[in-house]
Amino acid sequence: MTKPTPGRIEVISGPMFSGKSEELIRRLKRARIARQRVACYKPDIDLRYHRTSIASHSAQTHEAITVATTEELKADLFPRLHDIEVIGIDEAQFFDPALVPLTVELVHLGKRIILAGLDTTFAAEPFGPIPALLAISDEVTKLSAVCMVCGAPAIHTQRLGQSQELVVVGAAGLYEARCRACFRPYADENQAEQLELPHS
Repeated sequence: MTKPTPGRIEVISGPMFSGKSEELIRRLKRARIARQRVACYKPDIDLRYHRTSIASHSAQTHEAITVATTEELKADLFPRLHDIEVIGIDEAQFFDPALVPLTVELVHLGKRIILAGLDTTFAAEPFGPIPALLAISDEVTKLSAVCMVCGAPAIHTQRLGQSQELVVVGAAGLYEARCRACFRPYADENQAEQLELPHS
């Protein structure tokens, strides 16, 4: 009896501006070069660059289907699942908790699932289903950005402004990458601008 091909879960995490979407796009394009059949999804909350593509801050793109919920993702994917080998999901932090059992179901069906998302919120707290996905993944790629204050490796996303809402979609101008030393989770834009570097 032929042993079924095992599935695989890969999670790409880190702060904003760390290249998560770019890395996801790179892996999906490599899968296509290998003649694997790929499906890609993104949440409908994230329409910063393209409605029908995932896009990196460096303008790399990959065609994607926009869905509102995990249930919508499943409804689109499952009727053609036999034709799909690799599933990419961008901005996974915005999906509901049902993304975790769906990912487990897909990996048991022998699929390779690649998920990219923020691991922490602007308040440095675990974000959405990402922590659970990290725990069950075969491979974790934790990326860092460059701190916009001092140039050190950055693991945090600094929100500029006073909004305390969990989800405020934006890019440069609303958020910056920050290292631990320069991160101020509840600073407003003026405080952020006045942040003083430690003396060397």
